[in-house]
Amino acid sequence: QGLAQNVIAAELDGKMVDLDYSIEKDAKIVFFKFSDEKGKEIYWHSTAHLMAQAVKELFPDVKIAIGPAIEEGFYYDFEREESFTDEELEKIEQKMKEICKAKSSYKRIATTREEALRKFSEIGETYKVELLEAIPEGETITMYSQGSFTDLCRGPHISDTGKIKSFKLLKTSGAYWRGDEKNKMLK
Repeated sequence: QGLAQNVIAAELDGKMVDLDYSIEKDAKIVFFKFSDEKGKEIYWHSTAHLMAQAVKELFPDVKIAIGPAIEEGFYYDFEREESFTDEELEKIEQKMKEICKAKSSYKRIATTREEALRKFSEIGETYKVELLEAIPEGETITMYSQGSFTDLCRGPHISDTGKIKSFKLLKTSGAYWRGDEKNKMLK
């Protein structure tokens, strides 16, 4: 009882998948909850996408880089000249809460390399273009969309933003893109 409310994602024959993934043959399925390491990782990565959406809605000129889960939470790298202030972090948190209330679904979009390159080039997301160019030819390209936000991502994600119950933005820092001091400092 309560499995549907507590499960975050699944593994299907060793491949991580969203909960709405179509099962077309007999398979070994493992479900993950937040209490599982993989469940936490998926939850926090979905929360990173939520934060990126909030940042883009509040600061449309910011460019997005990557947003992984880490051991105790998540981060997202943004290209912006100045650091985010404590007041801006509070605004971002408030926007994230608004987006959660909308319960927007995380939708997986499989696409071609050319289509993804066109999309991210058109909207000026140069970091996404660079990441796409590094993906070997012939690999499946996936994006995830929630509400007004779309990101290059292999997933999986939780089902919708309404599943994110709590978060706190604690600090900002800087890091060079791809860890190289010759590259731009991201926030």
